[in-house]
Amino acid sequence: MNVPALRSPNAALVLDLLRTAGETGISRLELAERTGLTPQAVSKITARLRSEGLATEAGHRASTGGKPRTVLRLVPTAGYAVGVHLDRDELTTLLTDLAGTVVARRTRALDLGAGAGPVLDAVTEEVRGLLTAGSTAHAAAPEVGRDARPEARPDARPDARPEARPDARPDAEPDARASGLDCVPGPDSAPAAGPAPDPAPVLGVGVAMPGPLDHRAGVPGRVTGFPEWEGHPVREELARRLGLPVVLDKDTNAAALGLAVRPAAPGSFAYVHLGTGLGAGLVLGGAPLRGDRTGAGELGHQTVQLDGPPCGCGGRGCLEVLCLAAVARGDDAGAARILGAGAANVVRLLDIDEVLLGGRLVLAAPEVFAGGVREVLAGLGLTAPVRVAGERDAVAEGAAWLILAPVFGT
Repeated sequence: MNVPALRSPNAALVLDLLRTAGETGISRLELAERTGLTPQAVSKITARLRSEGLATEAGHRASTGGKPRTVLRLVPTAGYAVGVHLDRDELTTLLTDLAGTVVARRTRALDLGAGAGPVLDAVTEEVRGLLTAGSTAHAAAPEVGRDARPEARPDARPDARPEARPDARPDAEPDARASGLDCVPGPDSAPAAGPAPDPAPVLGVGVAMPGPLDHRAGVPGRVTGFPEWEGHPVREELARRLGLPVVLDKDTNAAALGLAVRPAAPGSFAYVHLGTGLGAGLVLGGAPLRGDRTGAGELGHQTVQLDGPPCGCGGRGCLEVLCLAAVARGDDAGAARILGAGAANVVRLLDIDEVLLGGRLVLAAPEVFAGGVREVLAGLGLTAPVRVAGERDAVAEGAAWLILAPVFGT
């Protein structure tokens, strides 16, 4: 796949419609109707996408007159992305295809407090192991080289709907030959004769970790409980180690992005994550809201009890410390009510369509937390629906979408 060919926002728009159409596909006429492009423009774009191995025919569909319409679909195996969830006590890495489907996964215990050096050693080892396993699961493949390097930008802003750039910064794309990482083979099938197709490229590595952090600079801030990470060039160092573009973002932002790209996603929602910490990823108008300093969504550090217990952020009575304390003493229902108070503040402030819950503590008692948050909202006259939507690997899958989203212009 030649990602630089996707210079046009119209091509990205068409590709995203192919993605959301799924296996059933979509016709050129439907693409023209939904994009507002002329049929001739759609034909040119789809021809280019097919020549790049990004789209293929998915059969034919009856028409009201004339010959049946050819239906096109995305080729998911045309490219891959790595998602990394760097949690306070665990590291999850996974490999997804171009449609975001997970094809390989690894997890291991981790201490974020061990320091940047040992932790990034572990990330490097796990990503290399993941790509080796992913490659083996499909077939052996050549190494990623300069002829197959993706153009995903390590400083890309998914909320700004970036495009893949043909002039990406050289310092953001070190030669992957030095890393020894394998490409994952694709696309769907090889031709009967002639040379074998180029292996499908690994477009990059998305890394999600606790905040605060600066997603544009690719460096953490004073991570609550782990101030030693402040200012460490995580994105730059991992890009150098892995020989692939890297995007760094907060864990909650990544999870929210992964939920936002789903075909039936609400237009505006808060993803509230309760795991080793508490935070929220905000989506407004279909795009993640990060703020200029990546500070949006710091729900866990709202003060809800002025004389409450001290929090690792330096404040007192924060939502996070109160919620985690309730869970620690076995009071999940009490934690749910506290979480509901925070969710109510977000609903009132932003008038969002829905509250989505996730994180390991929520997933351990989903009915208790969903019911408790609903009860608090209903008692305040707030009608926003509440549901558990974050699966176990929601953050890691969302991290992969930090790489994939710019390809689709989302």
